[in-house]
Amino acid sequence: MIASALLAEAGLNAVACADFPALVAGVAAGAGLAVVTEEALRTVNLQPLVQWLSVQAEWSDFPFILLTQKGGGLERNPAAKRFLDTLGNVSFLERPFHPTSLVSLAQSALRGRRRQYDARARLEDLHRGATKYRSLFESIEAGFCIITMIFDTDGRAIDYVFNEANPAFERQTGMSVVPGRTFRSMVATPSQHWLDVYGKVAQTRQSARLEDHAAALGDVWVDVYAFPVGEPGGGQVAVLFNDISERRKMEMALRESEERLLALNETLEQRVIERTSALEQTQAALRQSQKLESMGQLTGGVAHDFNNLLTPIVGSLDILQRRGVGGDRERRLIDGAIQSAERARTLVQRLLAFARRQPLQATAIDLGMLVRNLAGLLTSTCGPRIGLAIDIDPLLPCAHADANQIEMALLNLAVNARDAMPDGGKLTISASEDHVRGSDHADLAAGDYIHLQIADTGLGMDAKTQAKAIEPFFTTKGVGQGTGLGLSMVHGLAAQLGGGLTIESAPGAGTTIHLWLPVTSAMPDRVAPIALPTGPAVERGTALLVDDEALVRSSTADMLIELGYQVIEAASAEDALSKLDQLGVIELLVTDHLMPGMTGTDLAITIRQRSPGTRVLIISGYADVDGISPDMQRLTKPFKQSDLAMSIEQL
Repeated sequence: MIASALLAEAGLNAVACADFPALVAGVAAGAGLAVVTEEALRTVNLQPLVQWLSVQAEWSDFPFILLTQKGGGLERNPAAKRFLDTLGNVSFLERPFHPTSLVSLAQSALRGRRRQYDARARLEDLHRGATKYRSLFESIEAGFCIITMIFDTDGRAIDYVFNEANPAFERQTGMSVVPGRTFRSMVATPSQHWLDVYGKVAQTRQSARLEDHAAALGDVWVDVYAFPVGEPGGGQVAVLFNDISERRKMEMALRESEERLLALNETLEQRVIERTSALEQTQAALRQSQKLESMGQLTGGVAHDFNNLLTPIVGSLDILQRRGVGGDRERRLIDGAIQSAERARTLVQRLLAFARRQPLQATAIDLGMLVRNLAGLLTSTCGPRIGLAIDIDPLLPCAHADANQIEMALLNLAVNARDAMPDGGKLTISASEDHVRGSDHADLAAGDYIHLQIADTGLGMDAKTQAKAIEPFFTTKGVGQGTGLGLSMVHGLAAQLGGGLTIESAPGAGTTIHLWLPVTSAMPDRVAPIALPTGPAVERGTALLVDDEALVRSSTADMLIELGYQVIEAASAEDALSKLDQLGVIELLVTDHLMPGMTGTDLAITIRQRSPGTRVLIISGYADVDGISPDMQRLTKPFKQSDLAMSIEQL
């Protein structure tokens, strides 16, 4: 019931079966997959299920997720071989498991099942017309060919003739297939093993599926599904395969590691313990990576809409604040709303930073000046009982980073240090240049870095806490006192910039956060502040504003009007082009990027072709930055009028 609830919460239609007959009935009724516990299959008669599986269509390979207590590998759970042999397409999930692991595995199985149904539909199309067949044949990513077997007088397969092969077959094998040529004429040493496999399929009209080594194609492993086609006696076989060499290499490496551990068991027990620990660390790192990837996908799905909601809020409040609307009470309410909106924007940035999806605007920054300018804020944040010391090398080169994100990271680390020193203490921020060799740090590439250290004299952390410190939402603070995103954000930021983060701590000995940022030879940009108009706006020409969100469009239009532009609004790229035909020439195009139909980048390219002198500013949420042309100025949502004015001035 728990698994059913987890799947239902993830948007998957899940039906709980009270007993084994109900499971068989559900599978036969058209379920996409089955989630079964190992215990539920141990004592029941599996024959009804085996019978259904044996008569399923050739395209069908029904997926099972088996919840085990000992793992799915044959080395740890020999009994699992029975279920592999009986059920076929089985994925094992060891309990206890993380809900994300179950949902991810179920979604993967459902995608595979949908592909099977897609394959069925496409295979049926083969019988309805050669055009549809050719489309499938050319488009599938798996290698596919149709061959006609050649047998000797004793019925033994000795060769085969290629009838046709799809482009994926030629890409994966490196062979240029010419219909009518034999396999032996194309390969110097053909494998009798594969000839026997395909020959048996042709003779018995029984499909075959196996993973094996294909020596004729080089040092590769393939997952092959061969099934008979054409009329009985024609000897035709269809072969569908994928290159699984990388997966096999990983499996073999893991198996060899386990074998070495077993060989050392009697004489080198301590080394076995060390190797086991290393394996557990690797698995923990994999689980952590899966958590971060899942969270990255989650944040990636909602941030664009969330930023669209924040943009009119931030922009409208900014305009009201600058206009001094209302009395003292109203202005205090507006100030409070602006602070809440900024906190919401900061929360999104933190989520994106640890998910490594925050669109950074990395430039050359003077880290020493940045820290010194931030000292006052850090002092007030930490309070009077904590002393702040700054030790920055005066000859420190520039770092390649996003200044705003580094400031946020330092504030987060200062807050963590303050909370770790409830009785007061000392916070020291130091920075120096560090040359890293390839073997110095596992997570850093060789090169020159700025080594930033944030050290406190607080309570410190034990090894267990350190291991979880950068996990999303992990916190040692009380309920409501911390989000658990601080270190996650800093870790994600460092990785996104090409640097790294490590933690040095011990109970009672304080904590030091080591942050590495890449060195750059560029010099910091000196951008003059943009003065916003205080009186009547100077006429700047016509601006075409395009955004499918009405609230975003309305607030942005108000900002542009105050900056002196005559604004023409459009709800889509197509609407914008229609209005442009009436306007003729415009001075400025401000457009959202991700819209239904034509994107903002495509719209900008089209307008520049008509009017090369038109300046273009793309506004976007973080989720769609990959599609924006690098030669176009971009402004990230949400933004204030000063941000908009600065971006326009830089065009």
